[in-house]
Amino acid sequence: MAQTLLKVSGLKVAYGGIQAVKGVDFEVREGELVSLIGSNGAGKTTTMKAITGTLPFAAGDIEFLGKSIKGRGAWDLVADGLVMVPEGRGVFTRMTITENLQIGAYIRKDKAEIAKDIDRVFATFPRLKERATQLAGTMSGGEQQMLAMGRALMARPKVLLLDEPSMGLSPIMVDKIFEVVKQVYDQGVTLLLVEQNASRALQLADRGYVMESGLITMSGDAKIMLSDPKVRAAYLGE
Repeated sequence: MAQTLLKVSGLKVAYGGIQAVKGVDFEVREGELVSLIGSNGAGKTTTMKAITGTLPFAAGDIEFLGKSIKGRGAWDLVADGLVMVPEGRGVFTRMTITENLQIGAYIRKDKAEIAKDIDRVFATFPRLKERATQLAGTMSGGEQQMLAMGRALMARPKVLLLDEPSMGLSPIMVDKIFEVVKQVYDQGVTLLLVEQNASRALQLADRGYVMESGLITMSGDAKIMLSDPKVRAAYLGE
């Protein structure tokens, strides 16, 4: 059994006066791609914000590398290897692609290794290499999503959290983004993928969790879940 890197236990989070997460349990093991699926408003993004230390939680616990993150800031968690690509991408629009990648390595001091990692990102995302000196704000949404993923990889994550990477993208670019997610996974990066596109997420994942109204209502092997009639009826339109 692989080591559990991220463990969420009885998590409850209130957001804007509403109990958005009502007591969820799940885990991510080393080397896995785990998908957390559910409709808009299910509590997925709120859960991700709690995991990354950007939103306090009312009850339960979140453990990363065997230690509780309670009371720890997002900066410390990134330094430990817990890194998120946020919904909406959040690239620095007035910086070039290369400058955005350098910002991703801001907490690192190993300049030679940083340069090697930029080369690795460019190998993973050739489109970014072609536009290395272009301002991030002038790129398409899909290209910005690639940049956000590349920037996160520059922090050398032990667990990479992806929050709705396909949101708002054209069908062709959605295909490309999921290809890139698989490529990153094949490189050995442990991933927690939050997605409304349940079919694509479960096709990639080792295990999946379904979140509804702030609760985990189903979990298991992703391929088995993909063929489950309840999942197909609720999320795949069948």
